[in-house]
Amino acid sequence: MNIQVGIIMGSDSDLPVMQPAADILKEFNIPFELTIVSAHRTPQRLMDYASGAASRGLKVIIAGAGGAAHLPGMVASVTTLPVIGVPVKSSNSIDGWDSVLSILQMPSGVPVATVALNGGKNAGILAAQIIGSSDATVAQAIQTYKTNLQNEVLAKAEKLQVSFTNGFDK
Repeated sequence: MNIQVGIIMGSDSDLPVMQPAADILKEFNIPFELTIVSAHRTPQRLMDYASGAASRGLKVIIAGAGGAAHLPGMVASVTTLPVIGVPVKSSNSIDGWDSVLSILQMPSGVPVATVALNGGKNAGILAAQIIGSSDATVAQAIQTYKTNLQNEVLAKAEKLQVSFTNGFDK
């Protein structure tokens, strides 16, 4: 099966945030690649990676970056693929807002889907949903995942309701 999602980050220090994207893609059996591509330290690598991604069979790119967070926008500027930006709260960050706003506030014509600060898992789910829009097997896996989430919440709600009610029965 061909690799469908590229997960990239500006530094290996971003891996703890980006690993949940890889983990959820594994859960949905979606092939992916994971690597470091720095917008500032390896600009040619960034250009080569992004411009060649579609021809290599990728369908979506997830790009995580902290601080100035240029990676997702720069990737989006040179590919026709959907790009999902993951703002990373890094050690040089101002509470992560610099990363969020850098990714969120893209100029017209260069969209980047943006998930929450340190939202690698949601980026993986969004990438799976994009793949699932044209792959029935992935769509079914996502439906099962969401049904399981619903069932977990309902079970917790029932447990809480029973506990609360039992507390007043005494």
